[in-house]
Amino acid sequence: MSHPHPELGPPPPLPQGGLRIVALGGLGEIGRNMAVFEYGGRLLIVDCGVLFPDLEQPGVDLILPDFDYVMDRLDDIEAVVLTHAHEDHIGAVPYLLRERRDIPLVGSRLTLALIEAKLTEHRIQPVKHQVVEGERHRFGPFDCEFLAVNHSIPDALAVAIRTPAGIVLHTGDFRMDQLPSDGRLTDLGGFARLGAEGVDLLMSDSTNAEVPGFVTSEKEIGPVIDEVIRTSAKRVIVASFASHIHRVQQVMDAAHRHGRKVAFIGRSMVRNMGVAMDLGYLHVPPGLVVDSREIEEWPPEDVVLICTGSQGEPMSALSRMADRDHPIRIAEGDTVLLASSLVPGNETAVNRVINGLTRWGARVVHKGNAMVHVSGHAAAGELLYVLNLTKPSNFMPVHGEWRHLRAHAKLAALTGVPEDHIVIAEDGVVVDLVDGRARIVGAVQAGYVYVDGLSVGEVTDVSLKDRRILGEEGFISVVVVVDSSTGKVAAPLEIHARGSGIDQAQFEEIIPQVEKALEDNAADGVVDAQQIRRVVRRTVGRWVNESFRRRPMIIPVVVEV
Repeated sequence: MSHPHPELGPPPPLPQGGLRIVALGGLGEIGRNMAVFEYGGRLLIVDCGVLFPDLEQPGVDLILPDFDYVMDRLDDIEAVVLTHAHEDHIGAVPYLLRERRDIPLVGSRLTLALIEAKLTEHRIQPVKHQVVEGERHRFGPFDCEFLAVNHSIPDALAVAIRTPAGIVLHTGDFRMDQLPSDGRLTDLGGFARLGAEGVDLLMSDSTNAEVPGFVTSEKEIGPVIDEVIRTSAKRVIVASFASHIHRVQQVMDAAHRHGRKVAFIGRSMVRNMGVAMDLGYLHVPPGLVVDSREIEEWPPEDVVLICTGSQGEPMSALSRMADRDHPIRIAEGDTVLLASSLVPGNETAVNRVINGLTRWGARVVHKGNAMVHVSGHAAAGELLYVLNLTKPSNFMPVHGEWRHLRAHAKLAALTGVPEDHIVIAEDGVVVDLVDGRARIVGAVQAGYVYVDGLSVGEVTDVSLKDRRILGEEGFISVVVVVDSSTGKVAAPLEIHARGSGIDQAQFEEIIPQVEKALEDNAADGVVDAQQIRRVVRRTVGRWVNESFRRRPMIIPVVVEV
């Protein structure tokens, strides 16, 4: 991707005693969270996540941050601090560790366990540094204090980074649930203490900055899940994020109360819940969980399946069930519970799955018709609360699309942060904290890096455009045999099409036009194969556009004899 801010030049050298912050992802988007902090020539990274592709990126598996900014300085990285174990915060760690395997990973017990399980698949043994809320640890010039925050996964942390340039508080993803399932509250006392000490820069989660009030407590979801399982006549299939241990615990508790067995479906769900059970974050009564391969032996009314696919992911277990492409066959009377929020951009995919499940007779319960999910991100009332507690000198909204960042900036202004001390940045923008003031000073490359199968970074925006054209308009190939010395056509033209919507017989109309264009070309003495291809592409493309109002990919093949 091109330079993100052509109006901003490369940043100047960092002034002595200053702290530099560069977000390589997570600003202007939901996902790919990665922030690089620099002080005294050393680097600290907070989070290293992925973004999941949309329909405009066909064939892409994952989107990574652009590591170019740190590639020449890998030895300067003191550590990677991971605030929690969601994919948009840890998913790119294996790709960074490919470049330097001994970068220490800093995080809570669960976060490190889940990233280690992921890294095992990449054959990487990480260097781990486990921390607990309330602790302070130094990584080079960065003195990091960790604070508990409540989120939709256990063991999430905020981090206060102290350097001689000042204190930066990075909240990570958080909410202020006063009745969390695990009893672990966001450390508002710690936030207030930092505010009294003096927060020079607050970087705070902006996802729900447009949502008024406070987020509903997780406790209110339990009775709804219990009612769904109690009243379901046959199987219950619950689709959730593979990291949402709190939600899975609620489902398992309800299943146990109503005498049902539970099975996990999907590789990531099995892996993550196995880790959570081993570490004691998921409490499972003896005999409750059975192997998914045995589930068909149990009566439907005695079964709860927990699987992935709540966002309509094409290869997920739930999508395959909806398409009748999974060993678990949806039957009349089954209940499917989508226990998650709808990530923006996934609406079409999720609706497709809901319709597919309904077609086979399932009752589908989702956030649109029942209270089966609450957000893991603080709403505007909570964000105001944190702004008032921390009283930051400077504010930089993070983790959100542009509308979320701007809404959060307005909240900061309402609490008294001066307008010129509020920095709205996006990926690649360089922010320096110098003499107690945060300012934008330049920009660096921070484009998308696409993972497609085993290739990383080889797919470009140009090749994605070609894929979109092929998917939407098809292609037409034209095989031309020409005399290499004269450029004249030496054999009949062949035209083939796939996915263009044009009948083969209709190409008889264009063949004489192509031959005439090539004859004129040869008469002008043109024998270069590249120019011949250009003539064929232009002639066929114009005809298709005028005749059918379509723009398929034209692929001329010139054979010289």
